[in-house]
Amino acid sequence: MMQQTTGMPRLHKVIFLVLLAFLIALPFFVYPVFAMKVMCFALFAAAFNLLLGFGGLLSFGHAAYFGGASYVAAHAAKVWGLTPELSVLAGTAAAAVLGLLIGSLAIRRQGIYFAMVTLAFAQLVYFLALQLPFTGGEDGIQSVPRGDLFGLISLQNNMALYFFVLAVTFGGILFLYRVVHSPFGQVLKAIRENEPRAISLGYDVNRYKLTVFVLSATFAGMAGAMKSQVFQLASLTDVHWGMSGEVVLMTLLGGMGTVFGPLAGAAIIVTMQNYLATFGAWVTIIQGVIFVIGVLLFREGIVGVISRWIRRPL
Repeated sequence: MMQQTTGMPRLHKVIFLVLLAFLIALPFFVYPVFAMKVMCFALFAAAFNLLLGFGGLLSFGHAAYFGGASYVAAHAAKVWGLTPELSVLAGTAAAAVLGLLIGSLAIRRQGIYFAMVTLAFAQLVYFLALQLPFTGGEDGIQSVPRGDLFGLISLQNNMALYFFVLAVTFGGILFLYRVVHSPFGQVLKAIRENEPRAISLGYDVNRYKLTVFVLSATFAGMAGAMKSQVFQLASLTDVHWGMSGEVVLMTLLGGMGTVFGPLAGAAIIVTMQNYLATFGAWVTIIQGVIFVIGVLLFREGIVGVISRWIRRPL
């Protein structure tokens, strides 16, 4: 029998409130653009974790939705002249459509074949980003205007933009939390644990897989769309296969299948990239060493191990 969903546990409420208070204060102590980058990748990792940690589907192509939405949002703001919120929505919608198209084909395969199909489609998106006229090729889309939120609030100010990104990120993470703890989320876990049994109980497994795939792609796209607003740039880096690998690393390091693990993993990876940048190409090697140590010491991820220690789900 599946567990009945209940209200948010008190521990989770406290963590969310502390996290919100921390994020509100953060831009007064660190460079706001760095803090916004952390939040964008935290949402990206949380979206990926919905697919892998709760759906049991390993995608090697999530950069397609992150980067694809980044390009669409940047183009919408720069060429179409849309306001920031509409640009982000346009990028998010594009990622949802892309996720529906790719997901409807990818879910027909399982295991490593599923992963390879997602990687193949991601490489196709990368090729399109390199060749299509509106993407700017190797130069990308630069000097993306931040515009005025709802036509009223100028986002040229980093603090104004920060609180816009905070609202979108925090709202997205809360939505994903609700999805995981809904009856839909319980069915996802049942499929992850024992797909044949879920089928025998009468669940349309492919429909659930496609739905979670599209949801994950949508919120990954939302993160990418916001990143293009923050950095005023959409580039090939956003759709490169390395970005797909990076989000896998964030999720595994923080704790796959936990709510707060991907957020911690994203914060750690982005912080390392930022503060170890002076090491140049050695950053990748240092990240690899830290990841190996993390896997050896925290096989369930950092938050996963803490969750086991306190015997409460995180």
